[in-house]
Amino acid sequence: MFFGKKPSRPQNRIDTLIGAETRVQGDVSFSGGLRVDGAIFGNVSSRGEGPATLVLSENARIEGRIQVSHVVINGTVVGPVHASEYVELQPKARVSGDVFYKTLEMHLGAIVEGKLVHEESSPAQVGLGAQGAIDQSA
Repeated sequence: MFFGKKPSRPQNRIDTLIGAETRVQGDVSFSGGLRVDGAIFGNVSSRGEGPATLVLSENARIEGRIQVSHVVINGTVVGPVHASEYVELQPKARVSGDVFYKTLEMHLGAIVEGKLVHEESSPAQVGLGAQGAIDQSA
């Protein structure tokens, strides 16, 4: 293929839900899909080597480090976000921390108070072209 491997998109399957009135104190580890409507005060990471998707709804909050393959954020994150594959920042996303990504989709209204760090240098692998890649390492 001319442009190399296509970036993968997040899974649509949700295996675990943290509800709107739920607050978790401590680290959370998951596999498959995790949707957060409540709050987590601790680190969130995926288990194993398979793809995992973390979805934060508009009122969700995570204070801690996120380490997953795919993440869709429409809530608040205080801490660094490390996504080995895909990050989507939806209009209500508020991230206070650096965002490390391979593929980034950022909607109008999303706010990042930190660096956007692209972890691959080849624009063809990102699929956005050189103009779409954002790297604010200064």
